Amino acid sequence: MTTNLIIIPKNARQLFIDAPCGKLDLLELTPKIEPCGVAIIIHPDPKGGGTYTNKIVQSIAKVMNAKGYVCYCPNLRGVGMSEGEHDFGVGEIEDARALHEYVRQNYPDLPLFIAGFSFGCAVASALAAQVEHQKLVLIGPAVTRYSVVVPDKNKTLVIHGHDDEVIPLIAVYEWCETHDVPVSVFVKTGHFFHGRLVQLQNLLIQIVS
Repeated sequence: MTTNLIIIPKNARQLFIDAPCGKLDLLELTPKIEPCGVAIIIHPDPKGGGTYTNKIVQSIAKVMNAKGYVCYCPNLRGVGMSEGEHDFGVGEIEDARALHEYVRQNYPDLPLFIAGFSFGCAVASALAAQVEHQKLVLIGPAVTRYSVVVPDKNKTLVIHGHDDEVIPLIAVYEWCETHDVPVSVFVKTGHFFHGRLVQLQNLLIQIVS
């Protein structure tokens, strides 16, 4: 596992749950109001430094938390203080399932929002294919590198940068056409939405009930 110093966002608490890989390292963000839903948000590729403190992951969590959602941001296997080894998106689905089981033990009836960024879209979409969910949001989906699925096109939204230097927009257009899902394109920004995080949050505010 990676052992770099992790700075926990001030409104989050770190906890650990049991998973097939061993202990899974999570951030939990609890809203100040009565919870109206639960969100699971999956980080980008750890081979590129992706963790649960990623700015896009935390931007999603900030919006969902303000909307009244309890947010869970896991460090998947081999990342941060999570045990196990990176499994290129295969075993990570088991991690996500373990988190979902934990969520349902604590919040059995609240609607579930699932989101992922880049590599995280593969894990998030695979989880959504296995569990009941309210909405699936895929940001910068790594469709040229991993299998990203669409369990329900009516619950799925894709967001991508026009100038994405990691996953070309044309590839995402083709993937969206195949799966018949809409895509919101942010102009003048790349894969990491530099300078566009506030706009990204504003879009999420509009689409999340």
